[in-house]
Amino acid sequence: MRWLKSKEKEQPKISLEQQQSEKLAELGDRLWASRQERAASLEEMVVLTKIPRRLLQAIEEGRLDDLPEPVYIQGLIRQFADALGFNGVEFASSFPLGSQPMSLPPTEKIQSISLLRPLHLYLLYIFVIVCSVGSLSQLLTNTALSDRNQDSRRETVLKPEPNDLNTHPSTKIQPISDTRNRINNSQSVHIGVTLKASSWIRVVADGKTEFEGVLPEGTQRTWKAQEQLTVKTNNAGSVLMSVNQQAAQRMGEPGKEREIKIAAKPRS
Repeated sequence: MRWLKSKEKEQPKISLEQQQSEKLAELGDRLWASRQERAASLEEMVVLTKIPRRLLQAIEEGRLDDLPEPVYIQGLIRQFADALGFNGVEFASSFPLGSQPMSLPPTEKIQSISLLRPLHLYLLYIFVIVCSVGSLSQLLTNTALSDRNQDSRRETVLKPEPNDLNTHPSTKIQPISDTRNRINNSQSVHIGVTLKASSWIRVVADGKTEFEGVLPEGTQRTWKAQEQLTVKTNNAGSVLMSVNQQAAQRMGEPGKEREIKIAAKPRS
């Protein structure tokens, strides 16, 4: 009888990390299914939530190791859920933030145990969530403002020549043919892009990512590098690119992904 009683007292334990991993997988599946029903892309979610694409994808795929601290994960889930029409606070509240492993009580005792928890613990838990979400939102806002200020200091608006782009509709703009071009009239390289349709773009200048995200139709941006500029897009036919103020050309075929590397002339 003593042996039987001791066996009854032993309950299976689940580590906090395992709880978080399982709950993240469950919530990620629900967010992915909702996004598919809306026919929305991850790029559109990036624009709505201001969260990097890699973090949104990690949430959907339940990859806990690729995400920040749990308190920030909960805030990211809330913003993602809000963008898809859920009640973000309620949706994200099921993601565990505790610091101790949890013993799984027998099914018949779950209700009685939950009733014994003091009310002040629930109030403290809600307070921690509100503070954490507020801190995350402020952090993301400050980051976005900082990036915008840096972009405004190093970028100027590209003004196409009168005979470029849409001035002569009958003129066909030829796509850029080479993925690596040498510029012979400058020690540095300048490019300007004009968006004919909303497209995702990444620009790397001298090995540093200057911009990555979705730009709306009609956007005009310029970038400069001392050695090399790399431009990549998922819709080459909708991106017109001018190199060192030359005539603008399409990066490639509509709807096709394309990456172009442009190197400055080596110093003599």
